[in-house]
Amino acid sequence: MGDGLLAIFPIAPDGKNAREVCSAALAAAREARAAVASSFDASLEHESYVMRFGLALHLGQVLYGNVGSGNRLDFTCIGPAVNLAARIEKLTGKLQRTILASSDFARQCPSDFVPVGDFDLAGFATARSVFGLEDEVDPSHQHRTLAASLPG
Repeated sequence: MGDGLLAIFPIAPDGKNAREVCSAALAAAREARAAVASSFDASLEHESYVMRFGLALHLGQVLYGNVGSGNRLDFTCIGPAVNLAARIEKLTGKLQRTILASSDFARQCPSDFVPVGDFDLAGFATARSVFGLEDEVDPSHQHRTLAASLPG
């Protein structure tokens, strides 16, 4: 994923702690957004340098483990949930938002998200609903976006 980062927040097999885990993932996303914003060197802004930071939140199942051979072995995560999070993350720049979420994730934190629209995403047969944070309703102040996907 290049400069990307994938973080996983495990949910109990019965799913009873999904809302709690999604709230923790959202708190981590907001903390990451604040950390990037505070570390941004404002002196570079006038030099037309823009640091991009975008983050997607999704709730779904992933497969993870070591993939490869003895010559090249990587620990990785795969599956439709990883792909969906990556596709939603790519929308952050186009929509000028820092944090976007799938409908599965937004349903766990309904008071934090507003609908942004339905999007045709590569690899998915039907359009997917995407949600943005209510505190980013006016994203014109956003200059920062980081390629990170956080499927749950």
